[in-house]
Amino acid sequence: MKETRGYGGGAPFCTRLNHSYTGMWAPERSAEARGNLTRPPGSGEDCGSVSVAFPITMLLTGFVGNALAMLLVSRSYRRRESKRKKSFLLCIGWLALTDLVGQLLTTPVVIVVYLSKQRWEQLDPSGRLCTFFGLTMTVFGLSSLFIASAMAVERALAIRAPHWYASHMKTRATRAVLLGVWLAVLAFALLPVLGVGQYTVQWPGTWCFISTGRGGNGTSSSHNWGNLFFASAFAFLGLLALTVTFACNLATIKALVSRCRAKATASQSSAQWGRITTETAIQLMGIMCVLSVCWSPLLIMMLKMIFNQTSVEHCKTHTGKQKECNFFLIAVRLASLNQILDPWVYLLLRKILLRKFCQIGSYSVPKAGVPWCDHNSFVVVQSGLTTASTSQAQVILLPQPPQ
Repeated sequence: MKETRGYGGGAPFCTRLNHSYTGMWAPERSAEARGNLTRPPGSGEDCGSVSVAFPITMLLTGFVGNALAMLLVSRSYRRRESKRKKSFLLCIGWLALTDLVGQLLTTPVVIVVYLSKQRWEQLDPSGRLCTFFGLTMTVFGLSSLFIASAMAVERALAIRAPHWYASHMKTRATRAVLLGVWLAVLAFALLPVLGVGQYTVQWPGTWCFISTGRGGNGTSSSHNWGNLFFASAFAFLGLLALTVTFACNLATIKALVSRCRAKATASQSSAQWGRITTETAIQLMGIMCVLSVCWSPLLIMMLKMIFNQTSVEHCKTHTGKQKECNFFLIAVRLASLNQILDPWVYLLLRKILLRKFCQIGSYSVPKAGVPWCDHNSFVVVQSGLTTASTSQAQVILLPQPPQ
């Protein structure tokens, strides 16, 4: 196992600890702490329960959201007769499971580092924990992105090619695709174990991820290029997943708008397709916004640091590089936030927000009300649509969880 570089700065570790976190949300230092960097390590009271409360809160929030999503999906999956609905429910459940397992494997390590008040290399002299931590972040980060892409492709096929989708998209195929995503990403994340790339301790020394810079003077040229290749591949794969998701979601919205205009001649059908288009467009745009905010900064910052050959060593020795490293840390925190937001964006908040819109509409038009809010379900099952159109609508919208 390759030696893992740590953080060897002279500042008290508890003070530096408040900068960190991967899974990943640490409080910033207070003004008093920033002005008192020379306190002895033994007097680091600012590393107490207040700091560790942040990763614990993030862990609990993510656990509750993803566990609730998995519970609702499981109940809906058993009650749904349509294989097309089961396929989409399976994707949502798999995404929630991926986010949940990723949090459970990374956040406890961060909490242990906080509570130990020691540098990473003291807790992990062999570097194996660092490799495991970086591998876990890579696997579950990329898996979430590609599962989101698979769901976007599934929605686009369902609305743009419903007949092909109905005959080819079986539940077995969905399972195979999702399992293939996991295995492919795992194989990619294992490359550093085989010598291509490296997982190293990152600034400010309390978490591990992919090395974005060349090694030291004792590192071979082939190893340096391996680091650059692996880090670049991660960034480009992430951007590819985002691009596919955006393209498919926009194609889905465009197809729904076209369908809605085609149905404009029949008042009932037009109203139903108008509702479908509005609901779906709002949800898909919300998904795209969350993915952009959470993942784009990290992937772009990685490419910038690779181009500038910035590594944790530069962060320790060059004051000018610390700003770039701090931005990278913020970007990683945003990416970790995606694991918490996923179940709410895809499933949990949809029902709450639509009901809220219904209440607002009912208050605004008390006599007429909002026709499609009268029932306790937002899934289209009305008889005004053709069979093919109903299939599209049921696949494209998230099925309503059982009451």
